[in-house]
Amino acid sequence: MHLSGGCVNSETSRKTFQSILFLKQPGPTAPDSPETPDYFGDLNLDQIVQSVMLNYTGYNLTPFFLQPLTDLKSISYRQEIMKELENQALMSAVKSFSYQLVTMRERLPKQEKQYFRYERERCFLNATSIYCQAITSFSEELSGFGLISEGLKSFRQYLWDYIGSARFRELKADTDALLSSLSEVRYCLHINSGRVSMRPHEAQSDYSATIEAIFEKFRRAAVKDYLARDLRPEGMNHVQAQVLDGVAKLYPEIFRMLESFYQKHAGFLDEVVSRFDREIQFYISYLSHIDKFRRAGHKFCYPRLSKSSKEIEACETFDLALAEKLIADKTDVITNDFFLRGPERIFVVTGPNQGGKTTFARTFGQLHYLAALGCPVPGVDASLFLCNRLFSHFEKEENITTLRGKLQDDLLRIRDILDKAKPDSVIIINEIFSSTTLKDAIFLGKKIMARLTDLDCLGVIVTFLDELSAFNVKTASMVSTVKAENPTMRTFKLERKPADGLGYALSIAEKYHLTHEQLKMRLER
Repeated sequence: MHLSGGCVNSETSRKTFQSILFLKQPGPTAPDSPETPDYFGDLNLDQIVQSVMLNYTGYNLTPFFLQPLTDLKSISYRQEIMKELENQALMSAVKSFSYQLVTMRERLPKQEKQYFRYERERCFLNATSIYCQAITSFSEELSGFGLISEGLKSFRQYLWDYIGSARFRELKADTDALLSSLSEVRYCLHINSGRVSMRPHEAQSDYSATIEAIFEKFRRAAVKDYLARDLRPEGMNHVQAQVLDGVAKLYPEIFRMLESFYQKHAGFLDEVVSRFDREIQFYISYLSHIDKFRRAGHKFCYPRLSKSSKEIEACETFDLALAEKLIADKTDVITNDFFLRGPERIFVVTGPNQGGKTTFARTFGQLHYLAALGCPVPGVDASLFLCNRLFSHFEKEENITTLRGKLQDDLLRIRDILDKAKPDSVIIINEIFSSTTLKDAIFLGKKIMARLTDLDCLGVIVTFLDELSAFNVKTASMVSTVKAENPTMRTFKLERKPADGLGYALSIAEKYHLTHEQLKMRLER
């Protein structure tokens, strides 16, 4: 469809499109952000979101990154848009449009800096001119793309209809007419003994041009530019304002038009266009963020999601927050694979300390959260479950003000999670009950495993208790591995295999200087 066809079904399409981010409703527009979930810090999601939004703070994107979606159609809506924006030409057009709107907002009059009426009105005219040009140019650029995603196609149609609307046509016509009138304003400034006066321009000679022409023959090469630069702060001073008042008296009709324009088009910015400009930054910011990982050779994929099947898998996935630090340090990023089949629901992760167990748990949580936002996730392929809620329980330092011991605190927090969790929840538990005896830890761990498997929810449990790894058919054992030739060195790779406790035992022996080599050295002294 071409630009000239934009008036077809204009009212229908302008009512249909509301948001590039939300399929069913416009979504949050208020500056207040939803409450940050408790699990954000545990899973390092706070670090990821902070990095994503680093260069986009002016758009208040926080509410969008704190609202995971709960229906498959809404996620598919975002995934289609995200995929389409990976077209560099299209992304460039969108970024150019956003930049123009940023420039437009910068031109809007600011009461705290622009005290003088005509200055405010002229700045406002500049802003509407940029806005009209941005809308027209972007619509023409979008017409050149064979768009596929429902969101971008609907917005393109909205722009066509908006450009064809009486409101926009009037704004553009008034803007062009006023700019043309102002371009004809000519006046002479007469300065004599501290007195400044204005009079109409009457075809006087431009002496600057005459002088430049005379001295042109002496030009030999590029010379230093001695033209004065305007070093004043933003805004007019009182002398300039008085000069402008004098010019307004010379051209009263044009300046009355300027005042009328300012009042008539005060609310020129279209609400849907403004919302699009903010919401599209969600896609731009995330794709820009993961581009650094792609340049380092790491893959991202659009996960397949299900609300019914809990058979999940991911290939060559990694912790996004940790990977950013490793890439900055020029250190290798270790990837891992995982899958659950049939009745399997819970990964029980064991192995030596500092072997990548907690990183795996965080990765599992990050994947499900980012997928629920409609974003591509780390890995070459992924099938995930669309959970309704996500919970985490990571070790915390004992808080003496609560008058509760560490074990009691662990139990209360776990009970709260189990009371709230549903079959469509995802639960991440990392190293609990380390403050009690092995016998009690096993007893409590099995009680929790029984509750989790009865719920039939998905989850990851990182533990030093090998006994939990084969609790029942719903558990799948993952073990962080060590190098065969040197068991003290971690590979940070996890494998699906029965827990044997050897790596952990070796770590404990090493910690207390009880390995064969350490004992041998001590005996030789």
